[in-house]
Amino acid sequence: MQVLTVRHEGVVAYLTLNRPEVRNAFGAELIAELTHEIDALDANPAVRVLVLQAEGKHFSAGADLNWMRAMKDRTETENRDDARKLATLMQKLDACRKPLVGVTQGAAMGGGVGLLACCDIVLATKNAFFALSEVRLGLTPATISPFVVRAMGARQARRYFQTGERFSAQKARAMGLVHEVVDEEDLTTELSRLLSDLTAGGPEAQAMAKALVKDVAQRSVDEALMDELAERIGRQRVGTEGQEGLTAFLDKRNPNWIEPS
Repeated sequence: MQVLTVRHEGVVAYLTLNRPEVRNAFGAELIAELTHEIDALDANPAVRVLVLQAEGKHFSAGADLNWMRAMKDRTETENRDDARKLATLMQKLDACRKPLVGVTQGAAMGGGVGLLACCDIVLATKNAFFALSEVRLGLTPATISPFVVRAMGARQARRYFQTGERFSAQKARAMGLVHEVVDEEDLTTELSRLLSDLTAGGPEAQAMAKALVKDVAQRSVDEALMDELAERIGRQRVGTEGQEGLTAFLDKRNPNWIEPS
């Protein structure tokens, strides 16, 4: 049985965690496959948007028990090397140049929260719940921490990293981990609306916009930054995609990156 399935629908690629019998818990195999697919899809010019979702009632219960049992008896070096593979996956998800949408229902625990924190946009059903419960195993969410802290904020992370308690989709939205909370029956409609908005943007511009957020988030607003940003938009305005977008707007037509309906 495939632990990860990939389906293409037009310019959208759906990556689906496919171990519903164990609440989509992940181990070495899923980490390797997801890492490989993210690399391939990010490099595929026919793909505009990626959707990360899960089969069954739960997004992911975190680490697989058999995987954890195996690593318990390994050396420190072996555990470090194994953890580095998860860290690499998180980095690749976070650095993906294309819009990445996470869709969650039911449980998102531990590393499952990390996967969602690396997404650009997260939709959650009202029954979704979250936990960073590593401390209850005498561990910490070390490899996912940069992405989770950035998504939910340091103040909230100080609480939930230490208590390991569950929190609701509504609380996840309030702290910024989740963007939208919807009824389960409305999820398909909301995702479709979001994908329509995402595919309306220029693919090069979206990649640059994604990089822009990271580049300015921790910088002081000074003359050097403003000069750099002015140079960026100047290049974009005379670039191929910028010229097409501006021309299409003035001509009152769709730009060439929007597929004819």
